[in-house]
Amino acid sequence: MQAIGRQPQRAPDGAPLHYERHRPEQTTLYRLVQQHAASFIARTEASTGSELPQFIKAEFDAFLECGILAHGFLRLRCGECGHDKLLAFSCKRRGFCPSCGARRMSQTAAHLVDHVIPHVPVRQWVLSLPIPLRVLLAAQPELVTPVLQVVQRVIPRHLLDDAGLRADEGHGGAVTLIQRFGSAANLNIHLHCLVLDGVYRCRGDGVPNFVEVGTPSDNELHALLQTVIARLMKLLTRRGVLIEEMGQTYLAEPDDGEEARTLRPLQAAAVTYRIAFGPRAGQKVLTLRGAMPREASARQSLCADIDGFSLHAAVRVEAHDRKRLEQLCRYITRPALSDERVQVNAAGQVELKLKTPWRDGTTHLVMSPLEFMQRLAALVPRPRLHLIRFHGVLAPNAKLRPLVVPQGPEVQEQTTEVAVADECETETVHSRPHRISWARLLKRVFDIDMQHCPNCGAGELKIIAAILERPVIEKILTHLGLDPQPPPRGRAREAGQDFAT
Repeated sequence: MQAIGRQPQRAPDGAPLHYERHRPEQTTLYRLVQQHAASFIARTEASTGSELPQFIKAEFDAFLECGILAHGFLRLRCGECGHDKLLAFSCKRRGFCPSCGARRMSQTAAHLVDHVIPHVPVRQWVLSLPIPLRVLLAAQPELVTPVLQVVQRVIPRHLLDDAGLRADEGHGGAVTLIQRFGSAANLNIHLHCLVLDGVYRCRGDGVPNFVEVGTPSDNELHALLQTVIARLMKLLTRRGVLIEEMGQTYLAEPDDGEEARTLRPLQAAAVTYRIAFGPRAGQKVLTLRGAMPREASARQSLCADIDGFSLHAAVRVEAHDRKRLEQLCRYITRPALSDERVQVNAAGQVELKLKTPWRDGTTHLVMSPLEFMQRLAALVPRPRLHLIRFHGVLAPNAKLRPLVVPQGPEVQEQTTEVAVADECETETVHSRPHRISWARLLKRVFDIDMQHCPNCGAGELKIIAAILERPVIEKILTHLGLDPQPPPRGRAREAGQDFAT
């Protein structure tokens, strides 16, 4: 029996790409969490006198088990040549795991294109919020729903007006991704709305007909943003979150509970690029400038900015361009971090590379390992918080949904494909409706064929066992010459100790 090692993705002779097992224990991000998570939790709880929320602790624990063979795996075998493969289980978390985030990104994007978004033009509307409201929505995620409802009333109303229809004559549709991070892995709650660039109007026979609308002007976008702001202010004031006194508007004092004493400072600091706890508490993170500063660019078209609010609507995808639509869906569902962007310098500090240099030339953020742990903890969403919402004709119970959504490729129900696909899952016997297997995603995104044996190329890989018992795990890994023990976790260290990696 063989375990798949890390090989070059493409052979020198141009052979097709093949699947490679992820080795998280070799990444900088894993080693940082492995060595410093316990110290971060201990110091945070000591500083606040309260426990860190359990869902954040569970996120760190699950990340340290993700992709590690010593915590269990699936065993697959080729029916033709007998070649074996081991597939480790994953954490399937939504916080900062790059591997699970990339998988969720690809699967969600494929599902939206194949089964949700109709073959009509789509425009992306992005609403960004001022810093106080980002902190508010992070602390009170239940407010995201009414905020989103305001946005999804204003934009469809604009589309109906542009199409010359009354509210009862047309129906819009949208998919919203509630994104919780910025390019610097900062906490930045904002809304990416993929809105059908028009409305459906039912003909006499009940068949919906799509009425395309024109591009909004800059003045229209500015007016729409003003409407959104006015309605949001009324909504938040009515709910008692905002208080207006003597012409001033400010946030009401939150009713802090036990959990908020640790979580809220972490969230507020992550929103404002600052440090929550430790010797540099309240200070901004250090930056490195490795690029030439850029001059202030001219005002963007189809982008309105008012008092910290921003509404952008310049990205549009034509009805026939499904490949570009899938790329856009991947972009808005991407994970917060990638392994390549996290490095440790000679001084033991974490250097987080920005995707795009800032206007002042900043290319990296520099933090101590414990300050970096604070940033990771703030990115973890609360359990059962839905980050993808469907509106209008694309809502799950909409009457017109079956008539407008595309009929994607049929999902194969064979147990073999589902088992091979789910590298990191134990429930591989039954397939969910419209669920795209990991093997098909690898083939679709990277042209990697994982269903067929990489040894002989002819046989199909079939699951033969799920290895969960500790003695069996140790026996198999020892036989293969692999370490049967999971990577050791660092202990909580006292303040002042060396944290270099």
